[in-house]
Amino acid sequence: MIDLLQIIDTVAQVTKKVAGDGNGDGYLSFGELLMTGGWIMIPLGLMLLAAVYVFAERSIGIKNASKIDPNFMNIIRDNIMSGNVTAARNFAKNTNNPVARIIDKGIQRIGKPIDAIEKSMDNVGTLEMYKMEKNMGVLSVVSKAAPIFGFVGTLMGLMQMFSNITTSNEFEVGTIAGGIYTKLITSITGLVIGLLAYLGYSYLNTQIDK
Repeated sequence: MIDLLQIIDTVAQVTKKVAGDGNGDGYLSFGELLMTGGWIMIPLGLMLLAAVYVFAERSIGIKNASKIDPNFMNIIRDNIMSGNVTAARNFAKNTNNPVARIIDKGIQRIGKPIDAIEKSMDNVGTLEMYKMEKNMGVLSVVSKAAPIFGFVGTLMGLMQMFSNITTSNEFEVGTIAGGIYTKLITSITGLVIGLLAYLGYSYLNTQIDK
């Protein structure tokens, strides 16, 4: 029982020591905490930057694509009903919106069988969907790869720690606790980045579906 209490006390002391910065104020800055993860934090940082860029770029693109004149369909319908197909098509062509481009394709096929019109509009709709989903695969990859990179970083850190223990023939609870504490930073960072990328990917998909 005494040995167990001593071990717990040692771990607590090491954790407090690791949590202290160079100024002795008892806390690590966010940057210093990340630096304890080692070089594996570099690819994780690059993944985070890529995910943030893609999310911001796609958010703006999808938002712009969703903007359309509320009376767009009414204007198209009125022009077609009045026989002014040219005006309807010109209005659709001059409207920079995925829906407008789909409608324009349908207007081009007026006079052909309904199946042909629907198929041509579906093809354009598929192309527009691909455009809106451009680069979103990056978010999907980051959501899966970041946690794996973080876990690999932790394993490499633990391997190095145990290698040092084997070389020095010194086995101390303090050394192990401190090593595990710092090496877990990569796993936590990878999981957080992966979660953010997944949430961003899901959000963008929801916006596209709307």
